[in-house]
Amino acid sequence: MKKCIFNATVVAPGALLPNHAVFIQDDRIASVTPMDSLPCRSLGREDIDFFDARNGYVMPGFIDVHSDYIEGILQPRPTCLMDFETGLREAEKQLLGHGVTTIYHSLSLMKSGGARGRHSFRTPENLERLVDCIGALSGGQHLIRHRFHARYEIDNLEIYGYLLRLMDEGRVHELSFMDHTPGQGQYRNLEIYAQSYVTWDAGYSDAALEDILAAAKNKPVASHEMLKRLSRLARERGITLASHDDDSPEKLAFMKNEYGVQISEFPVELEVARKARAEGVLVVLGAPNIMLGGSHSGNLSALEAIREGCADILCSDYYPAALLHAVFKLEAEGILSLPEAVRMVTLNPARAMGLSADYGSLEAGKKADLLVVKKIQGCPMIQKCFIDGRAAAQFDYYRGAA
Repeated sequence: MKKCIFNATVVAPGALLPNHAVFIQDDRIASVTPMDSLPCRSLGREDIDFFDARNGYVMPGFIDVHSDYIEGILQPRPTCLMDFETGLREAEKQLLGHGVTTIYHSLSLMKSGGARGRHSFRTPENLERLVDCIGALSGGQHLIRHRFHARYEIDNLEIYGYLLRLMDEGRVHELSFMDHTPGQGQYRNLEIYAQSYVTWDAGYSDAALEDILAAAKNKPVASHEMLKRLSRLARERGITLASHDDDSPEKLAFMKNEYGVQISEFPVELEVARKARAEGVLVVLGAPNIMLGGSHSGNLSALEAIREGCADILCSDYYPAALLHAVFKLEAEGILSLPEAVRMVTLNPARAMGLSADYGSLEAGKKADLLVVKKIQGCPMIQKCFIDGRAAAQFDYYRGAA
């Protein structure tokens, strides 16, 4: 049956379109049409399923290219590891409620051992189980689109062969090179690293931290040729390649020129983000950074980068609710127009992942992954979600007795 979302403000790629209707045929957008051009008889047709947006916003579903949210769902406490399939199915219901219609589960391929606490989930065995579950869920009944973002920690030599196999089998959809060695990158400030270590490991001690810092100086890491092999395979398989926590323009240039990275995730200084823009590398920043007013680890402020025109994509990182609220905060504070802000969570990530032919904007012929958003007492909230043209979720807010 054909569907029509009417009385809507459509968030098009370049403009807001008030008083419009979106027609859906099967799994595709059929048209975006002004309300005053609709024949009067259209709204009464029995062969069309109508939904009144009541002047709410209609926008594309969010494409989240970096999220480790699933880790907290599967391991809510350090000693509690939940069933993986159940966790994925529960997570996608929650993600849909935040407007996420395509998720790139950003799983860390970290070396076994090291800090305990939240990192105890990240074993090769658990990684393999989760990757298998993501593939099985994507091939079966599911609510949203699940993808695998492999975050390769360059000192994890034991998992290198497994990563190559996954890439060759087409089970990796995004790859990033990471180096969380203290003293550089995200943890160039050792005081910040020490504070994080306390959070991760209940057995923290100054002596333990000193041992980790000493070991980090001499640890073996993947060679230049090993990383080149991964980058070549990524190009051959159409896998988007990212660098992570670039802390200097020189490092950013090296990652682009030697490995062909297309994305710089969380550059730690504005100068690096500027260099990425000059080099044609897309900059990904965290939506929680916007909600918090700055980086939780003392690095680049997302708001500052956006004001300077040095940011392209917002991801949820660890807090999916941030995507919707960051978009409207950018608009409310006059930093971006709403279409510009929405592009950072829809069309821009779709282009980065090679999905823009079908996803990321409300245009005729594209897949009907879209959201209806209403402001409830000034707060933007998801009202209805469509995936492939079907109503996947609806949230009815009402005013009742306390």
